[in-house]
Amino acid sequence: MPLISVVIPACNAEQTIQQSIESVLRQTFADFELLVINDGSQDSTLDVVNHITDSRIKIFSYPNAGANVSRNRGLYQASGEYVSFLDADDLWTPKKLETQLLALQKNPDAAVAYSWTNSIDEKGQFLRRGSYITVNGDVYAKLLLVDFVESGSNPLIRREALCTIGGFDESLPAAQDWDMWLRLAARYQFVAVPLPQILYRVCLNSMSANVLRQEVASLQVIERSFTQAPESLQHLKSYSLANRYKCLTFMALQRTPERQQGLAAAKFLGLAIKNDPSLLRARVLLKVLLKIIIIVLLPPQQAQMLLTQSQRLTNIDALLGYLQVQPF
Repeated sequence: MPLISVVIPACNAEQTIQQSIESVLRQTFADFELLVINDGSQDSTLDVVNHITDSRIKIFSYPNAGANVSRNRGLYQASGEYVSFLDADDLWTPKKLETQLLALQKNPDAAVAYSWTNSIDEKGQFLRRGSYITVNGDVYAKLLLVDFVESGSNPLIRREALCTIGGFDESLPAAQDWDMWLRLAARYQFVAVPLPQILYRVCLNSMSANVLRQEVASLQVIERSFTQAPESLQHLKSYSLANRYKCLTFMALQRTPERQQGLAAAKFLGLAIKNDPSLLRARVLLKVLLKIIIIVLLPPQQAQMLLTQSQRLTNIDALLGYLQVQPF
């Protein structure tokens, strides 16, 4: 029986799934099974996977039901003591499983080990570093403020803990990863591996790029989490909302500059400021506002040309620096 089960949900992932699988097969830790959950793919995803020869790969095909259901189907099929999920367009560095497993073995009270994340583009080229937040032990309060795990492709989790809390919430249209980490953090300790080991691929047509869907789901997660959180943490709710709206602003401004995206970014930024007025003092605010104005007022092609010529406007990563709110 393998020690680790790796679950890859895949729906129409023919362009990237081979790279994702190869990043698993290159792991320095080899005692794993790789479960590919084919979620009703209509392209050649299944053919790509079938042409990869490795006895550790197991393929399960189902009618399309979405990523949440696919992850839970993979969890049901998993036999390892530990489970890690990998989206079919993301990548791992070679020592990801080895170092996370060692962290859990050294910290028997922890149920979740997570690493740092970097973003790559559709061609696999480096885009930006992640937040690189390192928190150990009881991380629940910090996780209410910001999803520092950053990606569903990140943690290694004890399977018993996943089964105890009931797997992923299949009713959520998005933000299911953050919801899962919060439910785990409410009962178990986390341990951090302070190394960038997850390469999160930013694809403009991915589910995570649908910012309005992300907003609805994020509000559901926040409301439910604070309904269950102790009284001592209720003061964090406005900061949690502000941080989430900062993320949504950033996501909206990453996409192709279209008026609808600019209007969404303006709405999200306004709600972020409403919940955290200290943002009005942020030096990056004027750059963000100017980019929003350009996207809203100019045709997409002209907006893209102007933003490309003025790199300082397109580089709004500084906005993410305000995610690490410390209200304690």
